[in-house]
Amino acid sequence: MEQKENQGYTPADYSNGSKARWCPGCGDHAILNVLHKAMAELGIAPHDTVVISGIGCSSRLPYYMGTYGMHTIHGRAAAVATGVKTANPHLTVWQISGDGDGLAIGGNHFIHAIRRNVNINMLIFNNKIYGLTKGQYSPTSDRGFVSKSSPYGTVEDPFIPAELCFGARGNFFARSYDTALDTTRECMVAAARHQGAAVVEVLQNCVIFNNGIHSYITDKELRDDHTILLRHGEKMLFGKNKEKGLVQDGFGLKAVTIGQDGYTIDDVLVHDAHCPQNFLQQQLAMMDGHELPLALGVIRDCDAAVYDQEVQRQTDEISSAKNYGSLRSMILKTKETWTIK
Repeated sequence: MEQKENQGYTPADYSNGSKARWCPGCGDHAILNVLHKAMAELGIAPHDTVVISGIGCSSRLPYYMGTYGMHTIHGRAAAVATGVKTANPHLTVWQISGDGDGLAIGGNHFIHAIRRNVNINMLIFNNKIYGLTKGQYSPTSDRGFVSKSSPYGTVEDPFIPAELCFGARGNFFARSYDTALDTTRECMVAAARHQGAAVVEVLQNCVIFNNGIHSYITDKELRDDHTILLRHGEKMLFGKNKEKGLVQDGFGLKAVTIGQDGYTIDDVLVHDAHCPQNFLQQQLAMMDGHELPLALGVIRDCDAAVYDQEVQRQTDEISSAKNYGSLRSMILKTKETWTIK
């Protein structure tokens, strides 16, 4: 059973008024404020909302919420969120994880929550570093990245959150970055309205241990040419004056300038976030902001059977057929008991 939206709440209703204890300038401050605004826009009552986190800088977020919250253990946020949503489908459940908590020790729970399509909103704060433990490389750090745990550069290739989501048969994936406030809010609202597992990757800046890691796409003078904001049903245009676009190039994508080399606006692709076949959506999600612009916004948003709803349906169906009113009645009716002497 899904909670109906009520427009009577303000962002302040979702904050408990506590001062956020993150480093000054940390991207988590912006994400927290946007989450309060997204929840107010959704209008779901604070007492019908649960925010669950694991371990890491991002995982302090539940302490600053005026909702129910659980600060759990490292890598287990998705497992706890699954249990909460399955036990009480009435609740709106948000999972807060960093790239380490969510994709390293929590990677197995991450992919299986997506595979099961549990109706939770999974926010992955990706700063490509372990910030809480003072600067070790993470599963999303780029090959060659120099850190306290890789002084000569990592010899590993990183996980790409979008690739994991699509590989686990995910039906919702969106991306933003911490200072893109409106885009982040739109992604969060869309995730909450989606029925099923919804993954929102937020590229976040760690000012202490990885400052500027996303600057090639977030700097004001670069972002127009290095990012593209996708909206369902709209042309895939980018650039300062929307003079560039994405076109099909064989089985791949190509960035072109409209009016050059024979390309017109008619050649530019239209974004379809609801297409069940994810081939093009995955290509969009894998663009990295170098040869092709990094895709922001809702990239995939498709319907599928929802785990917790299916569990509830099955439970109701079996209980009705077997006339089980409680666990005790089930035990007495099945007579599958024994006595230990």
